[in-house]
Amino acid sequence: MIIDFHTHLFPPELRADRSRFFEGEPAFKTIYASSKAQLAGIEDLLAHMDREGIDKSVIFGFPWERSDNFKRHNDYILEAVGRYPDRLIGFACFSPLSPKGAREAERCISSGLKGVGELAVYGGGINRSVIEALRDVMAVCEKLDVPVLVHTNEPVGHQYPGKAPMTLKQIYDLVKEFTENRIILAHWGGGLFFYGLMKKEVREVLENVWFDTAASPFLYRPDVYKIAGGTMGYEKILFGTDFPLLPAGRYLMEMDSAGISEEHRKKILGENAQILLGITED
Repeated sequence: MIIDFHTHLFPPELRADRSRFFEGEPAFKTIYASSKAQLAGIEDLLAHMDREGIDKSVIFGFPWERSDNFKRHNDYILEAVGRYPDRLIGFACFSPLSPKGAREAERCISSGLKGVGELAVYGGGINRSVIEALRDVMAVCEKLDVPVLVHTNEPVGHQYPGKAPMTLKQIYDLVKEFTENRIILAHWGGGLFFYGLMKKEVREVLENVWFDTAASPFLYRPDVYKIAGGTMGYEKILFGTDFPLLPAGRYLMEMDSAGISEEHRKKILGENAQILLGITED
């Protein structure tokens, strides 16, 4: 089974006129102001899944600041899961800074969503105020035993829309604060996996942490699969495309180029996600 752990869907009214949603949402405007930034719907994703041989996808929206925006978007994710329960797995999304986040997480999970994410603060780093704001959300997710997907990115290198000014220490402080939660760090955790080589503390702190591959072909050489797998273990890597950013085929080609074994490839492409989400094959 192949599971794409990182895809973004947007409701039709937003795809029809994205500019209506720029007010009060600086992060959304920064990332999606350009018409080149694709906005995909349910049918677009299903067509991609059929072309690429993907069995299931984890879907979510955008970390909106305004509660009316994130409720509307999460309702669309709930609708999608309701229509295609055998193919789509929904996560609830909202700004990590929203005081209504915990309540929204409870609402969405009680209605059938299986996790929370991709949580992101694109305008700044994961500072102490973000961690404090997340306490209630993380408590809900721990209580309900659902994973949390967090946007992270590398602190060095080229700039691009959606790259937040964060440090590896900030990412580490976040996971260290919430070691009882199951956390997925998007985009290879900004490279945090490397520190799994350290002899003290770090490996234990990262025990409940996974790393997804979203946007990998834009960010890293194919070697990253072997390096991350050799450092943290292949069971810690989750295949994610960041759809509609890139087609799944780009990732499969890079895995081939990396020369990882079929056993490890199966773990990355679906087995790890099945264990994390409690999915059993019929």
